[in-house]
Order: sequence, then structure tokens, then C-alpha cells
Amino acid sequence: MTKDILNDLIAQNQKTCDFTFNEITQENSVLKLNDDTASVGFIYRHIGEIMHLLAQFLGIPTDVENTTMGQKDTGKVYNKEESQKLIDDGYQVLYDLVKNLSENQWKETLDTPFFGPISRVRLLGHILYHTTYHCGQITLTLKRGK
Repeated sequence: MTKDILNDLIAQNQKTCDFTFNEITQENSVLKLNDDTASVGFIYRHIGEIMHLLAQFLGIPTDVENTTMGQKDTGKVYNKEESQKLIDDGYQVLYDLVKNLSENQWKETLDTPFFGPISRVRLLGHILYHTTYHCGQITLTLKRGK
């Protein structure tokens, strides 16, 4: 595993999701797939928050508050630009980790409350998977939502 590979994985995740993120507007952020699902804006905010909250397990402190994980969408309208900044900053945190951690550090096991013992590289994989998973939800909602 090289730093180039990790950077490439992060860059591809970012590029793929940016196709969807660039379609989000303040106006369409209120769309939901149905009455039982979260809005585009809620999911968008959730992605940004979780990038930072999970990065804490990798040793990166954050002042980002959890307002979405385990929460129900109450209809609050989130500021699109603030959510985008959370996501952009989250990707920068990941790039900085790749720059600053050695290959051996990526292989080290961390104890986490959600996943139990997990290597740093697997945790990075989960952060990227989580982002892509919810990006897909946003894509579907933008196409079929009301």
C-alpha cells in the first residue's frame, strides 16, 4: 500500500461523488425520496459530519457536532455551502492523514466504539464507502424525489 494508492482512492471517491454534490442546490436540498426518508440536505450534512467524526478515530480532533447520526430528519433546511465545506474539509483531513502517516501506521489496529478493533486503512475504506453509499441515496433522490 503506497501513499499514491491511498491518495488515488480518496481522489476517485471525491471525483465520483462530486458529480452528485455539484447537482445539489439550496432549493433541491429539501427533496425526499418518500415521506419516510431523509432529505438531500440532511444526507449531505450527514456525510460531512461523519467524515470528521470518524476521522477522530484516526487521531484527528474535531469541533464538528453530530446533528444527523442516529437522528431523524425533522425538516430543518441545512445550508448547502456549510455542508459542502464540511465535506471539502473532510476530504482534506483524509489527504493530510495520507501525507502524515507511514505505511506501518496505516496497518496499525485502532480500537473504535463502532467497529471494534480495525486497522486505519480499513477505517479509511469505511469512510469512503459511507460517503459513496449516501451519495448514491442523494443521486436517487435528486432523480426521483419530491
